[in-house]
Amino acid sequence: MNPSQTVTRTLLLAFAVCGSVANSLAGDVRIGILGIDNYGSVAYTEFLNRPRAEGDFAGVQVVAAWPIASPDYPDSEKLQAQWKQQLLNLHQNPRDPQDAVPPIEMVNSLEELLAKCDGVMIFSLDGRMHTEQATAVLKAGKPLFIGRPLAATAEDAVRIFRVAAETKTPCWSSSQHRYSAGFSGMRNHPDVGQVIGCDVYGGWSVDAPEADRFTRPLHSIETLYAIMGPGVVSVSSTGTATAESVTAVWADGRVGTYRGIKSGAVKYSATVFGTTGVSTAGIYGHGVPVKGVVPTDDRYVGYEGLAIEIARFFKGGPVPVTPAETLEIFALLQAAERSRAQQGAMVQLPELAKQLTLEQ
Repeated sequence: MNPSQTVTRTLLLAFAVCGSVANSLAGDVRIGILGIDNYGSVAYTEFLNRPRAEGDFAGVQVVAAWPIASPDYPDSEKLQAQWKQQLLNLHQNPRDPQDAVPPIEMVNSLEELLAKCDGVMIFSLDGRMHTEQATAVLKAGKPLFIGRPLAATAEDAVRIFRVAAETKTPCWSSSQHRYSAGFSGMRNHPDVGQVIGCDVYGGWSVDAPEADRFTRPLHSIETLYAIMGPGVVSVSSTGTATAESVTAVWADGRVGTYRGIKSGAVKYSATVFGTTGVSTAGIYGHGVPVKGVVPTDDRYVGYEGLAIEIARFFKGGPVPVTPAETLEIFALLQAAERSRAQQGAMVQLPELAKQLTLEQ
C-alpha cells in the first residue's frame, strides 16, 4: 500500500462513523438556516420549499433562519438584508391557494433556531465563522450541510470534521459545480471512455476578500474531483498576472490541471482526456456534450443538482461527499499555496495530508 492509499484509508476509517450515520426522521424534515448573507440560502430554499413538492424535494422544508452577518466581510450586512427579504417572500401569495407555503420564520438566536429544526444548513458567507457555527450545530446532534466553503483554512476544516466524528453527527460540504451534469456526466462519457486526465478552467478573482483567498479556486477544484475522483499525491502551482495554474498528479499516474482565469473571458468548463477519446465538458449549469456539441439551449439546472443531494441527505441519505475527500481537497489547496511560495516546486500531498487526519 503506497503512502497516498495509507492516508486515504486513515481518513476513511476515522470518519466512517460520521459518514454512515443516517438521519431517519418521521414525517417532514424541518431545516434551519444559519447565516443568510450567501445567495445559497435563497437558491436551495427555493427548491426545498416548492409548493406541492414531489420526488426528492417532498418531505423536507426550510422552516426557520437566523440572519447573522459578518462584521468585517465586505457587503455582508447588505447581502443579508437582500436575501432576507427574498427568503421572506419566497413562494408567498401564490395565485392558487393550494400552492401556499408557510413563511420562513426569522429567529434571534442559534438556540431558538436549533429548537425549531431537525437539520441545519450554514450559509454564512464568511468561512471564518463556520468552525464556531458548525461546532454548536454538531454538538446539538443536528445533521449539517455547510455551503461553500466548508472552512476558511485547512486546519479549520479538520476541526469541523473532528467534532462531527466525536458527536457522530453527519456533516458535509460541496460546491454546486460538483453536481452540474456537464461535469459529473463526463465520467465514462461515450466520447471519452475511462477518464485518464482533465484540464479544468474557471474564474480566479484577484479582488477576493482576504477571508476567501485560500478557498478561491474551490468551484473548479471540485469540478476536477467530480470528473477525476480523489487520489492526488502531489501538486505544483504557479501564476502570472493573467492566470493561476495548478497541476495535480494522482497516485495512478493520471494528471489534472486547473487554470484560474484572472483576465479575459471567463467560463467554467474542462477538457477531458480518456481511453477512447478527448472531449470538452459541458458548461456549468448545462448538460454533457452530444457528439462533441456542447448544449447551451437545454434546461439550465444551476443549483438544482446539489439541491437534490441536500434533500436526500436530510431525509436520511448518506453523506454525498466524504470527509476524507473534502480534506484531500483542502490538502491540495494548501499544497498549491506551498508550491507557489517555492516558485512552482512539486509538493508531495501525502506528507501534507497526514497533518489533516483526526489523529492527535
